[in-house]
Amino acid sequence: MRILIITDAWYPQINGVVRTLSSMQEELIKMGNDVRMVTPEAYKTVPCPTYPEIRLSLVTPKAIEKVVKKFMPCAIHIATEGPLGLAARSYCRKKKLPFTTAFHTRFPEYVEARFRIPENWIYPVMRWFHKHSTNVMAPTPTVVENLRAHKFHNACLWGRGVDVDLFKPGPKAALPKDKIQKDKPILLSVGRIAVEKNIAAFLDLDIDANKVVVGDGPMMNELVRKYPDVIFVGAKHGEELVSYYNCADAFIFPSLTDTFGLVMLEALACGTPVAAYPVMGPKDVITDPTAGCLDHDLKTAVLKALGLKREDCRKFAEKQSWKASAETFRSYLHEFDPKLIDRSYVEPTTAEEENIPVSAVAGIASSTKTSD
Repeated sequence: MRILIITDAWYPQINGVVRTLSSMQEELIKMGNDVRMVTPEAYKTVPCPTYPEIRLSLVTPKAIEKVVKKFMPCAIHIATEGPLGLAARSYCRKKKLPFTTAFHTRFPEYVEARFRIPENWIYPVMRWFHKHSTNVMAPTPTVVENLRAHKFHNACLWGRGVDVDLFKPGPKAALPKDKIQKDKPILLSVGRIAVEKNIAAFLDLDIDANKVVVGDGPMMNELVRKYPDVIFVGAKHGEELVSYYNCADAFIFPSLTDTFGLVMLEALACGTPVAAYPVMGPKDVITDPTAGCLDHDLKTAVLKALGLKREDCRKFAEKQSWKASAETFRSYLHEFDPKLIDRSYVEPTTAEEENIPVSAVAGIASSTKTSD
């Protein structure tokens, strides 16, 4: 099958969405599929407001049409709700081509965390984006239930995996000796350093331990100044990242908004137990009490996690697989005859033609609650 995947999230970004999609590309190719990725790399971009590390593509549906006509896919998957995703959606709707989408990120909750815009003003826009998708692929049962509660009637479960050949017990990272307290446990957090990740809940823990943070993001400089005793090492990749998981006695995942949290599986594959809140994401990943501890008191979760066995964590992670995830992904794709692509294309002209919930967008500005 020729599969076209459109995503606004791609390298050099390092996050769960990028890791998931790159893993899908690799596994789908191994399965004998021809996969083409449409990413910001091919277009002019501008920095995302308040988050310059993310680049927004300057793209139109016509640009997507050129890619589609050249590749002639049998299935189209729109992975993100950004500029590329919007252009691809518009093109598919005008051409009457079936497509699938994914709900990787709790965007309404992130917007509320960053800009204090209530999430119920954003969900109508998200429903509009996904409502014509054959399947909206979500990473956990909890996310599927949440989407259905918000009137997403086409949500389905698409699980995640971990590369257990890369993420495995092995050499440990060398931490700065002048900042490490000997004979104290090492607590690790890995991820984007941004407000929606709730990293302060980890950094503020009153616990006698060394705290290490791997990652980068808009709050990096502020937190480095505020927490001088915490070891911030920046973003790490590949075997170097693995070495940080291996040097930790427990992995702390303080996020309250993640849909999954691939870093938890990566930590477990290295044998590092997880401590997190019992919320969407962690409660779907940590399904075995021998692999991690969930508690509304994060300190309690950490102390319990420190008592778990590393070999049990590794065994739990070994049951997860990117191959199984890719097989599920492929089964949800809507295959069509490429001959449909030859139908004439009409450029959209107004918001009304695409039935964009303009009232919802206006409500964000006017502080009026909207509905789909």
